[in-house]
Amino acid sequence: SLGTQTDYRDGEAQTDPYSPEYIVTSGSVPELLTLATLTWGRGLPAGLAEVEMIERAREKRAWEAALPAMDSPSQITKRKKMMDEMERKEWVFREQEIEELQEVQLEVLKKLLRRREESQNELNAKRLHDQWQNHQKAKEEKIKKIQHGCALLLRKLIAKRKNVLGKLERRGIFKEYTDFSARTDAPLSRIGFSPDNHSDCYVVKNFYLNTFAGLCELEASLPRSVTQVKIKAPKPNRLTKSGFLRRSARLEMDLALVHQ
Repeated sequence: SLGTQTDYRDGEAQTDPYSPEYIVTSGSVPELLTLATLTWGRGLPAGLAEVEMIERAREKRAWEAALPAMDSPSQITKRKKMMDEMERKEWVFREQEIEELQEVQLEVLKKLLRRREESQNELNAKRLHDQWQNHQKAKEEKIKKIQHGCALLLRKLIAKRKNVLGKLERRGIFKEYTDFSARTDAPLSRIGFSPDNHSDCYVVKNFYLNTFAGLCELEASLPRSVTQVKIKAPKPNRLTKSGFLRRSARLEMDLALVHQ
């Protein structure tokens, strides 16, 4: 299955290349043993630096084989001169290696500095944006406050202009209730709470009052005495206790006579 192939794939089961045991015969130094310090992941597979190291090792072995024997003073002088030249070459090569390593370190340091500068620039840009947003918010609040004050002053000036002479006027209650544009019928919301703003909360929404089925059910639940009212006509009592005719009866007689 796919799960089994994922668990036991070749990539996870791969190990380091096998290095067999070896035996060196006495009196022989194989060239391959010079690479014994290189292992998989640490020099192997060989790159350009490893190839250059191998070439230098070969050149050094050839140079050691070409050194003159120390059997005469002239040969000793020649040998010392060759060794001094080789030492100078080694120092030059070492200096080149140090310079290359310093260049690599310098490039890494430049990348780190560039990355830190970019992150610092992003942080500064974010801080500037936040400050700009705060200033914009403060500016809008200040503008809103100024506009509110300006509207208040304009209303005061308009009210003052209506009464230029400064005469005191009495409150006209009849005028307030007859004028539908007055504050009584149309109050301003800025002065206080207007009940018309939330008048929907006082609307009664009832199933028994808003639907026909509810009305029928409500009517069926009421007693018969509510729907079928029996009215007893009162008997006319036209005479008083003393035997005289009441004034209401006399007025009814007069109205009936006038009507005829």
